[in-house]
Amino acid sequence: MTTLPLPRGPLSHAVVNALRGGPDALSSDEPGQSGQPGQPGRFEQSEESRESRAAEIRAADPWGDDLHLALYVLYELHYRGFDSVPDDHEWDPGLLALRRELEGAFLDALRRGTPDGRTAARALDELLVEPVDHTGSVSHHLAVEGELWQVREYAALRSLYHLKEADPHLWVVPRLRGRAKAAMVAVEYDEFGAGRPERIHARLFADLMSDLGLENTYGHYLDRAPAPALAAVNLMSLFGLHRALRGALVGHFAAVEITSPPGSRRMAAAMRRLGAGAAAEHFYAEHVEADAVHEQVVRHELVTGLLTDEPHLDADVAFGVDATGLVEERLARHLLAAWNSGSSALFAQAPAAGRYAAPGVGTRAVAQDHPPQNAVHVPREPRST
Repeated sequence: MTTLPLPRGPLSHAVVNALRGGPDALSSDEPGQSGQPGQPGRFEQSEESRESRAAEIRAADPWGDDLHLALYVLYELHYRGFDSVPDDHEWDPGLLALRRELEGAFLDALRRGTPDGRTAARALDELLVEPVDHTGSVSHHLAVEGELWQVREYAALRSLYHLKEADPHLWVVPRLRGRAKAAMVAVEYDEFGAGRPERIHARLFADLMSDLGLENTYGHYLDRAPAPALAAVNLMSLFGLHRALRGALVGHFAAVEITSPPGSRRMAAAMRRLGAGAAAEHFYAEHVEADAVHEQVVRHELVTGLLTDEPHLDADVAFGVDATGLVEERLARHLLAAWNSGSSALFAQAPAAGRYAAPGVGTRAVAQDHPPQNAVHVPREPRST
């Protein structure tokens, strides 16, 4: 478990305050009893409060920090939860109702940002072609010219997913059958170490973080993650937790596995060039080899198996592929824009203002060869060569 993050606006304030047991919970109503069979939920709201909250969600930026932090916190109740937050809040009807409204805003933004009328085959075929222009590629930047502090920032942000790697994808397993289910479980078996706990990919990423001098505790960098990093993780939870979006989850998973080998090869080169350490390089080298095999299984067994059973999900698979590309492109733009201007891509939390603390922006580096003041900083022991 981890501690609750600092809020970034009215939506995340309402969620965090409710989970802390604040007097107003999600509304100005007096909180009821903890959700028990036959009793009202702990966080149920009056009609007036629901309308007020709905208006706040409509006014919120669907790609913004406030909405995505609120959504991330609500999703985390389905994973490891938070310190001092009772486990039964996972299924509180009031919190679930709020989550559904936040998801609606995010899902609408995803659909607006992705093309209509594409087939799964076309969306997947396009992933097989590496672009000639690597201008917007984070892995290319880090492999060729990235600095160690940038690699450390990238690892800190990716830790929100990689320290629970493959967990969001497991939600789809009971929603598949036959060929598709067998393929999904086969790939997930590798992700979870093939029966060897020391080879679980989340464990390998924790070792990578140790090599980089980062704190590898689950959820440690949540307060430093900007909206584009949160959205990338929220996408997986959104698709995974909804049976109606099982096709999109399969499309997302296929996109990740197909694009992983070339990106991981560049990341392994970056770790090697910067002397990040054996475990740091090994994490990505492992993905080059494993995901090259997974790519074939996912495309020819998982996707084909799903669409043989449920051909009406073809457009959903394409949507999952395209939505993954959309959120990853937004994250890449955020990272490269910050780094190219000599700024940190992480948040520096500003002093509390009003009812909640607002996140600051990256601070400009004092000199090109020094990391920005709010970059991830942990003293490192000299590494022998």
